[in-house]
Amino acid sequence: MSPFLIRNPQGFTPGFTSITSIGEEQHDTGIHFGILKLLPGEEKMINSSFESAYLLIHGQCEFYFDNKKFAANRQSCFDDNPNAIHVAVRRFASIKALSECEFAVMETINNMDFATEFFSEKNLLESEQRGINLLNNTAHRVVRTIFDIRNRPHAKLVLGEVINAPGRWSSYPPHHHPQPEIYHYRFTEPQGYGHAECGDEVFKVRQFDTYKILNEKDHSQTSAPGYGMYYIWVIRHLDGLPYTVPEFTEEHNWTRTDEANGRVWQGNL
Repeated sequence: MSPFLIRNPQGFTPGFTSITSIGEEQHDTGIHFGILKLLPGEEKMINSSFESAYLLIHGQCEFYFDNKKFAANRQSCFDDNPNAIHVAVRRFASIKALSECEFAVMETINNMDFATEFFSEKNLLESEQRGINLLNNTAHRVVRTIFDIRNRPHAKLVLGEVINAPGRWSSYPPHHHPQPEIYHYRFTEPQGYGHAECGDEVFKVRQFDTYKILNEKDHSQTSAPGYGMYYIWVIRHLDGLPYTVPEFTEEHNWTRTDEANGRVWQGNL
């Protein structure tokens, strides 16, 4: 198994499960990432010494901050747009679960202050159909960017999701960037799986896996036929070097250009 891959095959129990930590001895992303599960009626108070983001994976809840309340209901991370809260260091917020809820939690060091924001389909940065009408739609996927430097300029985190259709590719063509990144996976069936690239290494990813992307390694993903794949992606800006766009591997960059459809083999299948 890749040293960059963390497995939780049984899923997560109620409460908070830490998956990565800031300052780890090996393969440190500088991101504290974990999964929070709340039972109906439970509340989570947020007043962290880190910049924090809480992304609802599924469930019904209410977010509270600055004397405001925001309702969120997400039954499917594949079909429903994301709901998330983004909180600066030492700011107060809370979450109340109205049903069993599961959240991805991201934290990183950032002493900048900024206003708390609740994100939904009304104000997420973009939801894009990427790769459509290229390469026989074999890399057609949905990329939801919740926030990045364009709408949260004081943040150190970038947060989004990808919906990878069965048997297709995403994060394609292979690309890299110096900023560390984390992927966290879910599938439409519990036995579902896909494959992830880490440079020249390829490994199988399954339900509840987490993958740490470091050292400017190329990373592309594919899901097995029959299994839809969802993954959360979170990137940490580097000091003086914020994430903007990735660098695509030159030898495969043609696959995202107008020449792709005329160059790709069609065959007689």
